[in-house]
Amino acid sequence: MLGEAAVRAGCRYYFGYPITPQNEVPEYMSGRLLEVGGTFVQAESELASINMVIGAAMAGARVMTTSSSPGISLMQEGISYLAGLELPAVIANVVRGGPGLGNIAPAQSDYFQATRGGGHGDYRTIVLAPSSCQELCDLTMKAFDLADKYRNPVMILGDGMMGQMMEPVEFPEMIDLADLPAKDWTITGNQGRPSRALLSLLLTPKVLEDHNYKLVRKYDAVTRSETDWEEYLLEDARQVVVAYGTAARIAKGAIKRVRSMGLKVGLLRPKTLWPFPSQPIKELTRIVRQLLVFEMSTGQMVEDVEMAVAGQAQVHFYGRPGGVIPTPEEVAHQISHYYYQAGLMDGEDEAKRRGGVA
Repeated sequence: MLGEAAVRAGCRYYFGYPITPQNEVPEYMSGRLLEVGGTFVQAESELASINMVIGAAMAGARVMTTSSSPGISLMQEGISYLAGLELPAVIANVVRGGPGLGNIAPAQSDYFQATRGGGHGDYRTIVLAPSSCQELCDLTMKAFDLADKYRNPVMILGDGMMGQMMEPVEFPEMIDLADLPAKDWTITGNQGRPSRALLSLLLTPKVLEDHNYKLVRKYDAVTRSETDWEEYLLEDARQVVVAYGTAARIAKGAIKRVRSMGLKVGLLRPKTLWPFPSQPIKELTRIVRQLLVFEMSTGQMVEDVEMAVAGQAQVHFYGRPGGVIPTPEEVAHQISHYYYQAGLMDGEDEAKRRGGVA
């Protein structure tokens, strides 16, 4: 899904290095790009691949690379360069268990790395978090548009389960590259026009400061316009689960289970991890005092939730690291534990619980 969606979005350059559990992407791109006149290069390392991405982005191409956790770590310097140079590119991280080499099982332990920049300097990376194959397709298409719109790297944060999942997908039509807006900043030779330069080394402190403030204004614009999330059964919720990606799918199954027991629980799912939907979560605290953050890690997004609620609600956490995938039943148990502990049941709810599914 990811590879085909990228091609349909106009990606004609892919540079990558094999690492499990995302090897299906470069395998697919190696053949598919040839069919559309594109370029595929298996680089000698992740360091080489991200620098090839920089070169293609400078020339104005829609370009992508993909990797998994330790491979993305090696790309962090290059991602900082992309942000500093204001170059559009799409990077997909199919997260595996860590730290270190860890294992190849699904995890969500790269949240900090993705949403805090990961590399050096004051910069931000737009981070999209799909929770289904269809959404992976849709957000990949969107990622290229956002990268071009803001001249900024965009990261798609999936995991090993999503990387190996098969679901029906409806692909959009292939875009016409001729329809894409012109880029008046590319480095493609200066025949017939004045020369241009894209600089990363800005030795004068005031010049670099002004550049950083320019980036801040751009990031503020992204936050105002691109923050995205899904609300699920929040209308009457007394407790809200916050989860993203694969964890959100598991949480939905758990919520359906506890709903059948009379527990009024809903879900808020961030679709953009940066910018993070802090304001919608803050607004929830007007009517909900109990939140449960569920992640496939020891707890990373929970910090953003805690900052969003600013002490106006109680935030609980449940997660399992190392590639262990919790079941909906397991998460339902955690939801009901905190629900009962907070005394959220009333007489009507209790009657439903006693007549519901145990």
